Amino acid sequence: MLHLRVISPAELTDDVLELLDGAVGVVNLVLLPGAARSPKGDLVQFDVAREAANEVIERLQRLGLWAEGSIAAEQVDLSLSEAADRAEREAPGEGDDAVVWAEFARRVSDDSRLTWAFLAFLAIATQIAAIGVIVNSPVLIVGAMVLGPEFGAIAAVCFGLLRGDRRLIGTALRTLAVGFAAAVAVTFACALVSRGLGWIEPSSLTGHKEIEFIVKPDRWSFIVALLAGAAGVLSVTAGKSSALVGVFISVTTVPAAGYFAVAAALSRWDDMAWSVAQLGVNIAGMVISGTVTLIVQRAYWSRFGVRLPLRRPGGPGPG
Repeated sequence: MLHLRVISPAELTDDVLELLDGAVGVVNLVLLPGAARSPKGDLVQFDVAREAANEVIERLQRLGLWAEGSIAAEQVDLSLSEAADRAEREAPGEGDDAVVWAEFARRVSDDSRLTWAFLAFLAIATQIAAIGVIVNSPVLIVGAMVLGPEFGAIAAVCFGLLRGDRRLIGTALRTLAVGFAAAVAVTFACALVSRGLGWIEPSSLTGHKEIEFIVKPDRWSFIVALLAGAAGVLSVTAGKSSALVGVFISVTTVPAAGYFAVAAALSRWDDMAWSVAQLGVNIAGMVISGTVTLIVQRAYWSRFGVRLPLRRPGGPGPG
């Protein structure tokens, strides 16, 4: 279930209540007239089954509440209510399969922004990956995969392609490009210092069989990227963060960037080229499968999702 808090101008409250009173999946409807002070208006609160949330939120937006009032949603972790259970049963589909598009749009918009936190996490992850490459440690490589924050921007590219939003696509691609360039530059500088101190040399990248997959892209690399992209989008839309960790461990974007930086510092040109290829294969595969997954989800919910106004038996008819 999702809990929605709506601040409605007094002149729109009757329309809001008419919309919600008999809508499938809506329960625990509460009206507090004049309770809101900024912006001024009536406070309307209710719970809605996740699989019915899209239509409700879209209709509230069409009433103009996003401009003249406010719409906020949060996940309900525990609901002990027979009425809530009945509302979930009445809504078509399963909550874990539902995509709340407004929630997803907000998340990918936030994740596509170039922030200091994004740059810091990506730079740290790339340096950990570089150290893992040097000491031939798969454990460090996996740790770097988990730490990398790049999937949020990749998901934003997928959503931008779905909606034809060039601005979002451009912002996300810029974040990826600048982020990886900065992370590689920092790691390259550190690797140069390490080479100057005699800690590493060109032979440091020789004979590392356990991590050769980082610089040897093949058909399996692309297939894994496709699977990871689909799983990543599903985990984000369903709110399954534990599954997203598995996605991070499946792809070698950050390790490829770390390998590239070390190879550049050691003047190993062939390894640099293969690292770039691996990075490109992973990003391309995730974008393709992530976009296809969103297209399938949109088509499914367009066909089988809730359409308002829908009334429960015995409830009032459409207004």
